Amino acid sequence: MVGSAIWRNLESKGYTNLIGKSSKELDLRNQQAVADFFEQEKPEYVFLAAAKVGGIMANDTYRAEFIYNNIQIQNNIIHHSYISGVKKLLFLGSSCIYPRNCHQPMKEEYLLTGELEQTNEPYAIAKIAGIKMCENYNRQYGTNFISVMPTNLYGPNDNFNFETSHVLPAILRKMHLAKCLEKNDLKSIRRDLNKRPIDGIDGSANVKIILQVLKKYEISYVESTEDNEAVLSVNCQLPTIVTLWGSGNPKREFLYVDDMADACVHLMKNLDADELYASGVTHINIGSGSDQSIKELAIMVRKTVGFKGEIIFDTIKPDGTPHKLLDVSRLEEFAWKSKVELKTGLNKTYQWYLNMKVKTDG
Repeated sequence: MVGSAIWRNLESKGYTNLIGKSSKELDLRNQQAVADFFEQEKPEYVFLAAAKVGGIMANDTYRAEFIYNNIQIQNNIIHHSYISGVKKLLFLGSSCIYPRNCHQPMKEEYLLTGELEQTNEPYAIAKIAGIKMCENYNRQYGTNFISVMPTNLYGPNDNFNFETSHVLPAILRKMHLAKCLEKNDLKSIRRDLNKRPIDGIDGSANVKIILQVLKKYEISYVESTEDNEAVLSVNCQLPTIVTLWGSGNPKREFLYVDDMADACVHLMKNLDADELYASGVTHINIGSGSDQSIKELAIMVRKTVGFKGEIIFDTIKPDGTPHKLLDVSRLEEFAWKSKVELKTGLNKTYQWYLNMKVKTDG
């Protein structure tokens, strides 16, 4: 999602000499493969957007993979950017680097002032290591590597896999499928599963299996004596429920990914490491400057999708960090401010989701 957005932004500004590799073409965890890439391609400017990312479930489940893969990726790219003489590198981190109970809004100088949120601590530590690696390569070797910390991102090419997605795409897909279910629109459900299978189940599965996999991810009819499999074969509607993790009270900030890409290109052109450090910080926040609760977000997504059913919050599940709003005053000092409001971004993202034709793992 992030890399493709930066690529689009560069192309829109007239840049043509772009180099990019998919994860299938280049394993960034492989030090020799990365060394060979830099030796062959000799890039002058590097946007380090590659990372293993996910929502609260993925972060808490694949803790070892999150810390190992991310540290391997960034170590290899940052080090070989130095070795090959890259003119400038921009490293993308995450707002989860800040303490769990951080003062709001979160200023850049609050880094390492308190304990991290446990559910995503391995990912946060990896990203903090990336910031410090850039900082210390600059100090020892005179490189020009800058770090930016985006807030929660969403938009085209997002990950809609229920096990690994972030909160916004997960809610959007749940409510889309729930809307199809409440309308008894099996055709649209099958189309969705053909594009993005769930647990290996695609649109060719029988109705019973489809209902089971939807129920596993908490998309279901209201419990009744009806034969739910039969209900899908007749022209009627039943109340449908979507269950979401946590209380719905935590507040989150969201930024449309094309806005984020524009900020990154702007900073690559207008901010050097020496100037950043002169202001007393090691990185700069990228965000929208506003937030809302997960419950408020869910209501906005329901309206965008057109889902009429019930939303239930499972308070037994973890909430994660209570509040995450970035202070973006430094970013605004560098003459950049977000343009896409959340309502507009949600509509754009949902339309992309509906129109995306390529079958993916997400």
